[in-house]
Amino acid sequence: RVRLPHPEIIKASEVGHVLLIDDGKVKLQVVETGPGYLDCVVVVPGKIKDKKGVNTPDSILQISCLTKKDREDLNYMLGIGVDWVALSFVQRPEDIVEIKRLIMEYNPTNAFPPHVMAKIEKPSCFVGDSLEKIVQLSDGIMVARGDLGVECAPEDVPILQKTIIDKCRKQGKPVVVATQMLESMIDNPTPTRAEASDAATAIYDGAAPSAAGMYPEEAVLMQQRIINRVEGDPHYSLYLTSNRPKITDGTSASAIILAARQIATNVNAKCIASFTVGGNTARLASMKRPEQPILAISPLIETCRHLAMSW
Repeated sequence: RVRLPHPEIIKASEVGHVLLIDDGKVKLQVVETGPGYLDCVVVVPGKIKDKKGVNTPDSILQISCLTKKDREDLNYMLGIGVDWVALSFVQRPEDIVEIKRLIMEYNPTNAFPPHVMAKIEKPSCFVGDSLEKIVQLSDGIMVARGDLGVECAPEDVPILQKTIIDKCRKQGKPVVVATQMLESMIDNPTPTRAEASDAATAIYDGAAPSAAGMYPEEAVLMQQRIINRVEGDPHYSLYLTSNRPKITDGTSASAIILAARQIATNVNAKCIASFTVGGNTARLASMKRPEQPILAISPLIETCRHLAMSW
């Protein structure tokens, strides 16, 4: 018998559903349900330690993804004035609506509320048009491959990663590929060749990779080397040209961005300078992926900090 302090999981589970404990190290399958309990068959045995997570790939939990501690942490972050807040285990668009409501309730007059990054790590994000709405409501997206890889088949994760990146590129939203990038550099000063290729693929797709571990400086330098090498590759320009999303909003800002990109290419300009107050013009320029670097200039430090996540 194992105590599970989340009655919502018990309530949402049905016969045949799978429960994954500690990132899938232990796998259970529900064979019987009752008031306040589940009977399960152990499919993959193992030792369960304290405070390990439980993944429910077959269930959409009718609870907020914001725990009590999350709300306390959010209040603290809003108090010190952070620029970006990442929300874990987003299940549906309503989760983004909720955290944005909490941010505005904290300070309704704040002209520069923190931007919200949704971490995509639940299969429920791909039900119907949920992913498109989550991308639309969020200011940025993180492909959190760790938990996504626990709840989805390994062969599905690369396709889901590309799907998420495509949605973000079409809507002009920053997208980060995270978890198990340069995984071996958690314990080693150099990555495997497969990991270097993985990071390069994320860049070719138009995303930013992230990593952490015992060798943080070496990991960042390795990523910088991979980025510089990829962005100097002629194939990269071809990828940019073929994968640029169309701007169809008909605004003068969009027309100027398109013209600036073409002119910059024709005259071989060093960079494209974008004067911006709220950051929208610079984000449009980023969305169109010109071959030149974008220099965003703003009188507002908050805008500059928000734009640090943009390409």
